[in-house]
Amino acid sequence: MNLIISGTNRPNSYSEKVANYYLSKLSEDGEGWRLLSLNELPESFVFSDMYGKRSSAFQGIQEMVSEAKKIVFVIPEYNGSFPGILKAFVDALSFPHSFHHKKAALIGLSSGKYGNIRGVDHFTGVCNYLRMHVLPLKIHIPSILTEIDEDGTIKEGTARQFMDEQIKEIKEF
Repeated sequence: MNLIISGTNRPNSYSEKVANYYLSKLSEDGEGWRLLSLNELPESFVFSDMYGKRSSAFQGIQEMVSEAKKIVFVIPEYNGSFPGILKAFVDALSFPHSFHHKKAALIGLSSGKYGNIRGVDHFTGVCNYLRMHVLPLKIHIPSILTEIDEDGTIKEGTARQFMDEQIKEIKEF
C-alpha cells in the first residue's frame, strides 16, 4: 500500500484536487494507493495525538502511514513554506518507523508564480532528516487557480505534462 497526502486541512483545497489526480493516475496499474487529506485529522489532533499520545481516531491514520511504502506529498504554499498542519502531522507520527527509508515524492503548488519552491525545499529537508528517499524530480505548479477547471479536472498543458512525467517516475521509483 502507498499513500498520497494532501498537505493542508483546508476543505475543498486545490491540493486535494491535485492529490485526487495523482490517485487516479497512480492507481491505473493496480498498485495500491490511498489518499489522506489532512482535513481528515481529528479536530482535537494537536491536543490529543501529540507527544506519544494516541486517540482512537488517529490510530487508523498512524497505521495507514506505517504501512505505506511510498508517500506522495502534495504541498501548498503557506506563507512562503509548507503548512504548519503538515509539520504537526509529521511530528505526531511515531518516529522512526513512520518514515525511515520510505520513498517520497513532492509536489508544490501555489496561487503565485513560484509553485512553492521554498516550501518543497524546506520539506525536502524534513524528509532527509526522517531518512526518506526523495524522488529527485520535484514538481512545482505555479498559478494553480488557472490549472484546474471548476469541476476539479487538471487542464491540459505544461503543469499536467510535468505531473504525468513525475507520476511515471513514481511508478518506477
